[in-house]
Amino acid sequence: MTDKSKILDKDTISRSLMRIAHEILEKNKGIEGLCLVGIRNRGAYLAKRLGECIKKIEGMDIPVGILDITLYRDDLTLVAAQPIVHKTEINFDINGKNLILVDDVLYTGRTIRAALDALIDFGRPRTIQLAVLIDRGHRELPIRADYVGKNLPTAQNETVEVRLSETDGKDEVVVADKDSR
Repeated sequence: MTDKSKILDKDTISRSLMRIAHEILEKNKGIEGLCLVGIRNRGAYLAKRLGECIKKIEGMDIPVGILDITLYRDDLTLVAAQPIVHKTEINFDINGKNLILVDDVLYTGRTIRAALDALIDFGRPRTIQLAVLIDRGHRELPIRADYVGKNLPTAQNETVEVRLSETDGKDEVVVADKDSR
């Protein structure tokens, strides 16, 4: 695949996450009752990184969980004949908490809708706020992010690829044409 353009590199991703961490703490007035849940796959890694940023700022850990939304997707039959379901790892009570849902890219809003449905099966948080590294627009549902690393207007024929060292060996965000994949 030919990369069209690199939007974020390792340093700008780190700075974006630290800024988001500060915004989360400011809006929630600290860490009391705060927890992070990342949408598997890359959202989970970003949630862990946000948790580390918050620990650097506040000096304390907050709960971080991982949410698998596979069975909640409205396009499940389009994704695969036999979808692979991974483990959800939320080992803490979300009832009454200010829960920050974390994902890599906000696009149509359908992934977030599925995540909201899945979260409600685990309890009733006080609030659910959304943090994303990239908001690329083109919403199909009335969903918006509370915290955004970068707003990135894109064309429909483009893809936004978030690459993280945990899954891809390097940290970067790239925009590419779908046709060049």
